[in-house]
This record gives sequence, structure tokens and C-alpha cells, in this order.
Amino acid sequence: MGETFLWLNGYQWAVLAAGLSAIFGGIGSCIGITSAAKLSAGVLSEDPEKFGGLLVLSILPGTQGIYGFITAVLVVVFFGLLGGAGRDIVLAQGLRIFLACLPVMAMCLISAIFQGIVSTAGVGLVAKRGEEAGKGMVLSALVETYAVLSLIVSLFLLMSVKAG
Repeated sequence: MGETFLWLNGYQWAVLAAGLSAIFGGIGSCIGITSAAKLSAGVLSEDPEKFGGLLVLSILPGTQGIYGFITAVLVVVFFGLLGGAGRDIVLAQGLRIFLACLPVMAMCLISAIFQGIVSTAGVGLVAKRGEEAGKGMVLSALVETYAVLSLIVSLFLLMSVKAG
């Protein structure tokens, strides 16, 4: 418990990893959703019938916030951060937990922002051709792939820390 690195011990690195995973995913999702929802509101003011497709396009960048949240919950559960067992996390393990969460932290922040940009373009497509909403959703989902991959990588890395 006495070992520290940059003034943090292992338990604190684990808590930081969980918190930043949720925070960065949430920030990216807020930015991405805002981008698509702003334009959607304008389109809906002219044609409220397009709500269904626009809703999905506006929601899509929000999944990265969910991936960050899932990662944070897994850290809390895997390493006993709520039950007090997490206080025994040594510095090396805490740093490994932090590093394991980096893929989700970075990719969920970045991909949600870019998915919002693609979703906004999809909203423009729906504004002109309402029947093309599905194509806009598919294009937006392409960006999502990398957030999903980062979640899988972080999950595997967290499981390796848990096993070690």
C-alpha cells in the first residue's frame, strides 16, 4: 500500500482507470450526440415525420458512453473497489488496470465525436431523402466498429490483470 507512482497507489490507479473510462466515453458521446441532434432538431422543425430515422442517427454516438460505463463497472466489480478488497491492489496491478482501460478511454472519446460527424451527415441525407435513413445509419455504424474493438481489447486486458 505504501508504493506510489505519480503520488497514486495501486487502488487509486484502478479508481482513476474506472472513472476516466466513464468520463471519456461520456464526453465523446455528449459531443457526438449534440452534433447530430442539433441538425436533427432543425430537420424536424420542417418535417416531424422523419423523427424515427433522425432519433437513431442522433443516438448512435451515445453508445461509446455505454462502453466506457461498462468498462468502469467491470473494473469496480473485477477488483472489488466497492467492497474494500480493492484496497489491496498493489501499484503494479493498479497501473496494469489503468493501461488496460486506455483503449476504451481513447477510442470511445474519439470515435463518438467522429461518429457524431458521420451521423450529422446522415441527418443531412435524411433531410433531403427521408427514405435513405438506413444508409445513414450504416455509415455511422462503421465508425462504431472501432469503439467495439477497443471495448473487447480492454475487456481482455482487464481479464489478464485479474488472472495475474
